[in-house]
Amino acid sequence: MMDKQAQNAAGAAAPVAEVAEHIAHALEEDIVLGSLHPCQRLIEDELIARFSAKRHAVRDALALLERMGLVERKRNVGALVRHFSAQEVVELYEMRILLETQAARRMPLPAPPPAVQQLRDLQQAHDAAVQANDVRGVFRSNKAFHEAFFGLCGSAVLVQAIGEYARRTHAIRFGAMTSPAQRERSRAEHHALIDALQAGARAQLVALCRAHLLPSRDAYLLAHGHAIARDAADTADSEETGADFGGRGQTLA
Repeated sequence: MMDKQAQNAAGAAAPVAEVAEHIAHALEEDIVLGSLHPCQRLIEDELIARFSAKRHAVRDALALLERMGLVERKRNVGALVRHFSAQEVVELYEMRILLETQAARRMPLPAPPPAVQQLRDLQQAHDAAVQANDVRGVFRSNKAFHEAFFGLCGSAVLVQAIGEYARRTHAIRFGAMTSPAQRERSRAEHHALIDALQAGARAQLVALCRAHLLPSRDAYLLAHGHAIARDAADTADSEETGADFGGRGQTLA
């Protein structure tokens, strides 16, 4: 393993863009895992010390996070982890529901056996991370699973949009990601998604995609003092599919 001096030398030799991307990805994980909270300041000098990086690389990383919707800059304050109003949370998740359920409607069903097996292999890694309480492993394996899952829709533009809006909600998702009960729920829902793909159960697949999004949204709203009420559109979906996907169909009251 490289010592600190060797790591610093390697970091100094790396291109600025590469260093900035590394810093941005590390901070992205800190945000989604709750190590950095909404409205928390990101102080350049602290980041320079943490990553042994040049100031311009840190500034480029913060600019990248700002473009990703994870950080905001305020005059005389600097960079902060973005805070979302209740309305912003609702609207972001409305967009995620539209995108992700549309992807589910486009997927060829039943899914080809190699695609199903790939998802099962990826889910094994997610299962192991959940069981080990490895929250960073959960985040990374969850991301890999969803990239492969939504890739089945056949639209690169739609997959890119899904990824962009998933990143924008990182600061909203941290409560669900760090809760053991929610991690277990997510793990079980992944298996249900794979089973629906394999069975060719379109209505169930779409409903599961919607249900899978809501716990993190609702946890954030409740934590910030907002009541949750059932949404008529989701009630209609539940009646159509004849299934109860607990927690689905909630919105800001």
